[in-house]
Amino acid sequence: MTYETIRVSTTGRVGWITLDRPRALNALNSQLVTEVADAAEQFDADEGIGAIVITGSERAFAAGADISEMSGKTSVEMTLSSPFAAFEHFTRVRTPLIAAVSGYALGGGCELALMCDIILAADTASFGLPELTLGVIPGLGGTQRLTRAIGLPKAADMILTGRSLSADEAERAGLVSRVVPAAELEGAASTIAETVASRSLPVAYAAKEALRASQESGLGEGLRFERHVFASLFSLDDQKEGMAAFLEKRPAVFQHR
Repeated sequence: MTYETIRVSTTGRVGWITLDRPRALNALNSQLVTEVADAAEQFDADEGIGAIVITGSERAFAAGADISEMSGKTSVEMTLSSPFAAFEHFTRVRTPLIAAVSGYALGGGCELALMCDIILAADTASFGLPELTLGVIPGLGGTQRLTRAIGLPKAADMILTGRSLSADEAERAGLVSRVVPAAELEGAASTIAETVASRSLPVAYAAKEALRASQESGLGEGLRFERHVFASLFSLDDQKEGMAAFLEKRPAVFQHR
C-alpha cells in the first residue's frame, strides 16, 4: 500500500512508522489513523519484524487530532463515521510498539503514545490532553490509559486544566519510560527496538499480553493468566535455547519458535 501521511521503513527486525503531515504538525486525521493502523498491521504480520517504532518530527510527534476535519460534525456523524476506529486495530497489534516522541504530543498525539508499550521521550517533548479547551473530552482512550499510567489525581489535573507535562515531569509521573537528549532520540529508539526485537517473538507476544492483562483485570485473574502463560512457554524451542544458553554462558540464538 502507498501511504500519503506516513513514511514506512525497515531496519533489520525493526519496523519504523513516521508520521508525515508537517504542515499540520502531524495532526491525526482519518487518513493518517487508517494508514498508521494498516502499516502496523502489515509489520505485525511479518515474522521478520520484532519491534515497531512510531515517531514524528523534531517539532511534533503529533499535535492532536485534526480539528478542521471534526469541527462541523454532529454527534450522530461522529458515531457513524468513527474517524479514529482504525486505532482499535492498532491497539491489537501483538508486536511491541515503541513511541519515540519529540516536541508536541498533545491530545490525540498523547493518546497515540499511550497506546504504545514503551514511550521514549526527547527532552524537548511535551505531553498534554487539552481537549476541554475545545469543548470535548479525550476520545482516543486518554481518560482511561492516562489514569492507569499516572494515577487519577495527576490525570485529572492534566485533563481538567489542560496543562502539559514536560518530558522530565512526564518521566517522574510514570507517563514515559525514558528521557534522552533530542539529538539522541532516533539512536536511542533504535537501540531499544533492536533489543526488544532480539528476543523470541512468541515470548515477546506473551509478555505483552501479560502486561496488558495487568491493566485490564484484577490482581488474582492477572496472576493466574501469568502463571498459565509462563508454563505454556516451556513448549517452545526458544525456551530450551534460552535456558541452555544461560547455562552454557553464551548468547541465545532464538528461532522464534
